[in-house]
Amino acid sequence: MIDFRSDTVTRPTQAMRDAMANALVGDDVYGDDPTINELEAWAAERHGFEAALFTSSGTQANLLGLMAHCERGDEYLCGQQAHNYKYEAGGAAVLGSIQPQPVENNPDGSLCFSKLEAAIKPDDFHFARTKLLSLENTINGKVLPLSYLAQAREFVNKHNLQLHLDGARVYNAAVALDVDIKEIAQHFDSMTICLSKGLSAPVGSLLLGTTEYIQKARRIRKMLGGGMRQAGILGAAAKLALTEQVPQLAIDHSNAKYLAEQLNTVVGFNVNVKHIQTNIVFARLDSQIDIHDVVQKAKEQDILLSASNPIRFVTHKDVSKENIDTFIEFLKREA
Repeated sequence: MIDFRSDTVTRPTQAMRDAMANALVGDDVYGDDPTINELEAWAAERHGFEAALFTSSGTQANLLGLMAHCERGDEYLCGQQAHNYKYEAGGAAVLGSIQPQPVENNPDGSLCFSKLEAAIKPDDFHFARTKLLSLENTINGKVLPLSYLAQAREFVNKHNLQLHLDGARVYNAAVALDVDIKEIAQHFDSMTICLSKGLSAPVGSLLLGTTEYIQKARRIRKMLGGGMRQAGILGAAAKLALTEQVPQLAIDHSNAKYLAEQLNTVVGFNVNVKHIQTNIVFARLDSQIDIHDVVQKAKEQDILLSASNPIRFVTHKDVSKENIDTFIEFLKREA
């Protein structure tokens, strides 16, 4: 099976499976799981924060992140394409009574500070209280420059806001920029990291912030049913995701660029290779091509694609250059 739909389909490495089988465990709700305790302490120090919290998913980590910053009736600023606005079932509004205020993303994924400033509500009881700016890095495969993150820090300081990072693929950003992860993390009051995308852990994300902030998030996690018992089985794989699997991301990025170049050799497929910064490729199909027909025929060959135009392809450790060549040969046969 060749699966281009997402890097969420990555399977754990053998080293992860071995670590999971042998993990020391306890009841994490009681704070007794040594593997989780070690993971959270290590992750906090590694990323330059006071504390960390292991969560079951990126969606849960983002929700906890927003709810720990904002009270009912507060508002957060974000992009129209932000995952925690568009793709997380309205959780902040439904469960946190937090109002999102989306702003149109620029083509590079950034948000215009003038538009953000205009969206901040006056200190007036008629309005929601603007408390937070949430950024995403990477966003649709695009990397936010370090200079932009520094500007974002200045912006929130000026307007007395907090700054949150949806860092689902933040390690892809760090690898693409060729910087240590702390160079990104230093600008934020809180940050999430998804462990189960390109980093290949089977389950889990991290939320990072101050000790007081993480204590509040831990309480909300329990409220949402996110308290786990012998979670060290998952934590053991999570630690390896953040250590052994980071170098794999550079290979994923190289394969994405190779895939983009090869797609441009197929009649009816068009990719702007210059836009490929990490492991996500968008290919636009000519109007005469039936995307659903392509997806169905590919599935019959054990190749899984997203049924959209443009098609989003995501490279990961379970997609090799040989897999890409096999896929391109299939497309050319069907053209």
